[in-house]
Amino acid sequence: MIYQTFAQLYDQLFDSDMYKNWEKFTLANIKKADCNLLDLAGGSGRLAILLANDGLNVTVADFSDEMLSLASQHSVENNASMQLIETDMRDLSGLEKYDVITCYADSLCYLDDENDLLQVFSEVANHLEKDGVFLFDVITPHQTDDVYPGFMYNYQDDDYSRAFMWQSYADDVEHGVIHDLTFFNRMEDGKYNRLSETHYERSYELPVIKSMLTQAGFTSIEVGSDFSLEMKDKNATRWFFKCQK
Repeated sequence: MIYQTFAQLYDQLFDSDMYKNWEKFTLANIKKADCNLLDLAGGSGRLAILLANDGLNVTVADFSDEMLSLASQHSVENNASMQLIETDMRDLSGLEKYDVITCYADSLCYLDDENDLLQVFSEVANHLEKDGVFLFDVITPHQTDDVYPGFMYNYQDDDYSRAFMWQSYADDVEHGVIHDLTFFNRMEDGKYNRLSETHYERSYELPVIKSMLTQAGFTSIEVGSDFSLEMKDKNATRWFFKCQK
């Protein structure tokens, strides 16, 4: 298959084991298997398909119509039923309330600043049923400040049909990082198509995140690392949260 867009290439190269880990974390922290779940920034629906096949009633919300198109395609291929909604997670007006809302793959770190993050937390709190659960992850300041600057990753297929270059460096905002991503995709005529994007992420200190969650109305906040609610590593690169009002 010739992949024409950045979204298609990103979807194909993303580590599938991550979706399985998010699936396990989600199932371990919900009360019932037939609940209504909203997956914010659900992208191409890879996680949603796993959860739908686990018996959950899943809705995928994403800002990208291209990602949602991929999600629709994947749902048909995997015989998984789900609802797809194109929306900005800073404005969930018009959506119903859910038993569970998830937001993984450090999607919240792509927001511009604390105001946007607080807005999302407030929208989520307003769209949870009584005793509803908000599950999400974010990368930590250790990841943005110590791990990512100078990070490089290169990949190519065995048949040289695709190549991927990823380079990260520090941004000038606090706990900010810039990712330069480039795909080379061989076309049918043998020439290579080059696709590039620049991504910006920010992380926040744990007390700041907890404070914003409290402001949004959450009274129970549990935090862990390594796809659990146990803080296994003081130098964790990703935090996991379970929040309830």
